[in-house]
Amino acid sequence: MSGRAVPLSSRSALVLGVASVAGLMMLIWPLLVRQSSGGQAGPPFVFLALLPVVIVVVLAEVTEGGLDPRVLAVLGVLSAVNAVLRGLSPGTAGVELVFFLLILAGRVFGPGFGFVLGCTSLFASALLTGGVGPWLPYQMLVSAWVGMGAGLLPRRVTGRAEIAMLAAYGVVSAYLFGLLLNLSSWPFVLGIAVPGHTGLSFVPGDPLSENLHRFLAYTLITSTGSFDTGRAITNAVAIVVLGPAVLTTLRRASRRVVVTGIVEEPSSGHLGGPSVGSTDGRGGEATRSTPSSGLRGEAGSQV
Repeated sequence: MSGRAVPLSSRSALVLGVASVAGLMMLIWPLLVRQSSGGQAGPPFVFLALLPVVIVVVLAEVTEGGLDPRVLAVLGVLSAVNAVLRGLSPGTAGVELVFFLLILAGRVFGPGFGFVLGCTSLFASALLTGGVGPWLPYQMLVSAWVGMGAGLLPRRVTGRAEIAMLAAYGVVSAYLFGLLLNLSSWPFVLGIAVPGHTGLSFVPGDPLSENLHRFLAYTLITSTGSFDTGRAITNAVAIVVLGPAVLTTLRRASRRVVVTGIVEEPSSGHLGGPSVGSTDGRGGEATRSTPSSGLRGEAGSQV
């Protein structure tokens, strides 16, 4: 498989994990905090201010040492394409093309790249479509999880099995995306009225099980059968139809980002460093990555 364009060090992986837990807590905290019965859940202004900071810290840590210009170019192109795709498919009936490319890119370039692309894609598309608001940090974070999760899928799966796996992941991630974004707003939506259904609003002070039951019913009625299902179908169809061609294109791009070659072992009278494209004195083959710290590790991996 292709090498990671944004490799994760142990420290970066730890920061990413802690930030993901913190982001999840920012989504579910109303269900965990005990409040007086009959009170109201105040909007989490502190979390709204803290969440962008968490995202920035994670991006800085993941890209520590700077991105190689070629990796940055690929990231910029894919972010722009995703922004345009979101503008062309603004989520009507759940038809959103932004996620299938995010999943495929995360698969090819790895979880670090997928996380960064999820953030930049949603941010760029929000600027393009005028979708900037308090919901944007949550959208960026959950989309980053989608891209990161695609990069964490088993690497040994190839061919048709890989397409089937990615399509299944596209369906699951579509429902989880809708679920988590609903959770970010549902506790603060009062007086929810759905014909034939009552008691769907968040009730501060009620047991966790009761509020969770209300939330699942609210999600099932308002989004699971409509927007989320439309998003899941769009992801699956786009991955099955376009996935093989897009994966091939992205993997060609990844080979340009990761340098593979033959390294010459310097002789006793040669003071220069190793050169790509030569054989050593034993006829052995070796590889090296580009000098940039943005391309650490896995330089010799194959697609």
